[in-house]
Amino acid sequence: MKELILEMEKYAKDHNVPIMQNEGIAFLMRFIKANNIKNILEIGSAIGYSAILMASSDVDVKVTTIERDENYYMECLKNVKKCDFDKKVSVVFQDALEVNLSDENKYDMIFIDAAKGQYIKFFEKFKYFLAPNGVIVTDNLKFHGYVGKSDEIESKNLRQLVKKIENYIEFLNNNQEFTTKIYDVGDGISISVRKNGNT
Repeated sequence: MKELILEMEKYAKDHNVPIMQNEGIAFLMRFIKANNIKNILEIGSAIGYSAILMASSDVDVKVTTIERDENYYMECLKNVKKCDFDKKVSVVFQDALEVNLSDENKYDMIFIDAAKGQYIKFFEKFKYFLAPNGVIVTDNLKFHGYVGKSDEIESKNLRQLVKKIENYIEFLNNNQEFTTKIYDVGDGISISVRKNGNT
């Protein structure tokens, strides 16, 4: 497993694939174990790096991960097979905003790590699939140190993207339904919990 993880990290670096920073994924794995999380939905698989590591946190952890990019999806499937996690990690090839999940599917944790500009839409769509006392976790809230400095960014595309992340943070902070804490680990991770603990 360690060899595969190092292989995936090298592949991500060589092919410019966005994967979680080491500090961030280590934090998440500890969080999963400490909170007895068993059933995870991940929005944005990329090559399966975080899905595989989250699934390895504990013997009972299962991950369903959604990816819309075909190359990433194929790479993710390959990596899941390599570590013999076919029964622990299910990979869905579809745009997360178009996925129809069964109402019976409830997750202890929903992990958002896909298109940054769609974070609010992902949050609003998938919160209905949260188990009682479940959490919604989001990565990249610092976005390489740009968040909070969008006015200083010269590139229009980058500025717009960072503004969307800033809007998402505002959305989390003002959310009437969830309480959110943002942790300064990795590239910035938020953990949102329902205020009443129920769905």
